[in-house]
Amino acid sequence: MKKQVIQINVKPKTSGEGGLPKTSIKKDLLIESGFMGDYNNFRTNKKSSDPKMAVLVLPIEIIHKLNKEGWPVNSGDLGENLTTSGINNSDFSVGQQYKIGKSIIEITMECEPCKGLSYLDYVGETRVNNFIKTLVGRRGWYAKVLQAGLIERGDLILEKK
Repeated sequence: MKKQVIQINVKPKTSGEGGLPKTSIKKDLLIESGFMGDYNNFRTNKKSSDPKMAVLVLPIEIIHKLNKEGWPVNSGDLGENLTTSGINNSDFSVGQQYKIGKSIIEITMECEPCKGLSYLDYVGETRVNNFIKTLVGRRGWYAKVLQAGLIERGDLILEKK
């Protein structure tokens, strides 16, 4: 199975709105701080724009599993910037580097589910704790940008080391 980007997701800073869900775009420039046009409140304000959290990567396979469990999750709902195909969540590891389009990223840490997921209509305040438990170990991976560059939907994901 090809390892590739099946969706790029961003959300601009919008007054009065949370950061979820992110919407799909065909291509975007990835720079050290993340995708152009994407704003992440948690990363910016709580983590002081930590470059180790520039990009959130999530396999579509996780979304499919959540759908089978009754959660109507779509690509971009969980705040991921890159929805991938062909790489299992357990195959990602800290320090692993990937060339995607013209960019190179390095996986830095697993993403932990948080209360911000309550912004999703199908989660809300009443189901957020249950959803968080469901997502433990399945929330995706943060990465830092080693080389800025354009990424397009359909780009192959190539392991660097």
